[in-house]
Amino acid sequence: MTVLVFDSSIGGLTVLREARVVMPARHFTYVADDAGFPYGGWDEESLRGHVIALFETLIARFSPKLAIIACNTASTLVLDDLRKAFPDLPFVGTVPAIKPAAERTSSGLVSVLATPGTVERDYTRDLINSFAQQCEVNLVGSMNLAAMAEAHIAGEKLDDQAVLEEIKPCFVEQGGKRTDIVVLGCTHYPFLSNIFRKLAPWPVDWLDPAEAIARHAQSLLEKMPEGISGNAEEADGMERDDVALFTSGKSDVAPHRLKTGFGLKVL
Repeated sequence: MTVLVFDSSIGGLTVLREARVVMPARHFTYVADDAGFPYGGWDEESLRGHVIALFETLIARFSPKLAIIACNTASTLVLDDLRKAFPDLPFVGTVPAIKPAAERTSSGLVSVLATPGTVERDYTRDLINSFAQQCEVNLVGSMNLAAMAEAHIAGEKLDDQAVLEEIKPCFVEQGGKRTDIVVLGCTHYPFLSNIFRKLAPWPVDWLDPAEAIARHAQSLLEKMPEGISGNAEEADGMERDDVALFTSGKSDVAPHRLKTGFGLKVL
């Protein structure tokens, strides 16, 4: 039984990491659409068509029993279309964790740090209207952090001041109160969370939705009839490697690092 984890590049590895902890018996295929990265540069209709066409190929090749869209941009734009196009395949999306942030905040000042596309979409504003009307939600769209995270995981050193410029708008002081929660609205960003903590003007809770996504996927699999959800062992009793596929045909992350750090064999 294959669980497919999909992202525009390597950001979804943060979700895969949690999914493997929550579901250690499952077999995972990680797909990084790095040939299409970054998604923020696409117009919506082109990106929608691109992702749906790509999934036609992925489903035919890997026959997943569940797909996790570990990408906020793709989830907020294409998730409903994917569910309509492939009604037999359960999809778990990734959206900004605005509801839990609104439930946890003490100051009532919450920031959402995401890509410009996620910040601008009606989906994000609908989440705020539905779950966070009692809060002051500050939407911060970063053009550069996803690429910075890519560079960081590839082993490059980042300029602290450049990172600080990206996160500084998240920190708001208002009426004697301060932002106390920053929602990480892009799956790339948890790779930088230690840097964020070091550079932050004051301590905040950096809210990463990866564990909640993994547990939701687990709950859906547990509801599947016996013999459909299965486990990571195939019918012949042989265990299969968890694998990674990069749509560009190559990865900036060394294969040995993907193998040792994430347990993935690059196809």
